[in-house]
Amino acid sequence: MKKLFYIFILTLIFVSSQNILAQLPQNSWNLGIGAKYPRFFSINTKVLNMNFGGYVNLQRNFSEHLGLRFTAAFNHLESEYVDVNNFVQTEKTNAITGDLDFLFYLVPCEPISPYIFGGVGANYRMLTNYLTKTLDANGIVIQFGAGAGLEFSVSDAWKFVAEFSYRITGNSDLDGALGAGEVSGKDSYIALSLGMQYMFDQGAPSRLCQLYSGITQEYKDMTDYDKIEGMIVKHIPKEITKEVVVEKPTGLAAEKWVLVGVNFDFNSSKLTGESYPILYDAAKTLLKNPSMKVEIQGYTDNIGSEQYNKNLSQKRANIVKAYFISKGISANRLTAVGYGESNPVADNTTADGRALNRRIEFKVQ
Repeated sequence: MKKLFYIFILTLIFVSSQNILAQLPQNSWNLGIGAKYPRFFSINTKVLNMNFGGYVNLQRNFSEHLGLRFTAAFNHLESEYVDVNNFVQTEKTNAITGDLDFLFYLVPCEPISPYIFGGVGANYRMLTNYLTKTLDANGIVIQFGAGAGLEFSVSDAWKFVAEFSYRITGNSDLDGALGAGEVSGKDSYIALSLGMQYMFDQGAPSRLCQLYSGITQEYKDMTDYDKIEGMIVKHIPKEITKEVVVEKPTGLAAEKWVLVGVNFDFNSSKLTGESYPILYDAAKTLLKNPSMKVEIQGYTDNIGSEQYNKNLSQKRANIVKAYFISKGISANRLTAVGYGESNPVADNTTADGRALNRRIEFKVQ
């Protein structure tokens, strides 16, 4: 059990350090394999810990939230009892199971996606050294199950899966000892499973899991680049345009990256609608360059007091940082700083100039 726990923790640390966005296409097919630690939960004999198991499954995801999974598994469980001669005996149960479960993903569009499940299956058990000798050594029984798990995205096709399940059988035969000591007179067991899931057929791309929030349809860039370019040409000096203002970084060596088009409403930290396509491109660039660290610099126009504008610019920088973190970019790569009304790039005496000064810049570190 300890070894499985350590493996789980190490894998979780590894996966959490990756900048992978969750991908959950509709109508996809998945194949999974992994190890299990099963343990009797409610039986008539004493529960022991010398247990092990494994599983393979085939899963169909009908949508981002709903899936159906068939799992075939092997479980070795042990318990202990005292026989009529007062000798301590170890009972062993080998069980081959097949379960059909419905899965519901609670947060399907994130790198770490929790889910719950429930279903029904069959349990073919084989007993060794069991207490109730009137029982057949081998037998089959129906079982019901429920549980919860987490999927950790490793890549577009691979996921690491950690799951806890509870199964209750239709009789009291699983531990080889008849009696009324179990829940509702039925044997039950629990299991911790760790494994990998491979998406071998991705189906249709998801319309729900967009790179940036607020979009529930296919991405279409609605930014008026001609208008932005005209504002830049009119208000920003040529030398700054050449040396500072770039629409995208030319490489990791770029010192400053102005997110042209990422602007805010007046006296607000709310992003304007035209900002999202720019943030979309910026997020893709950061994900493609995992070694790039940036300082997110927030700016305002010159309307209002200096201290108020500094606080407002900090909120704007924080909003952009929170956005990138929510899309899978590691927080230790991002620093948010508000610079208020300092370093204007356009004329604050005009409406267009003030709109340009309410901006976000990246300083590559």
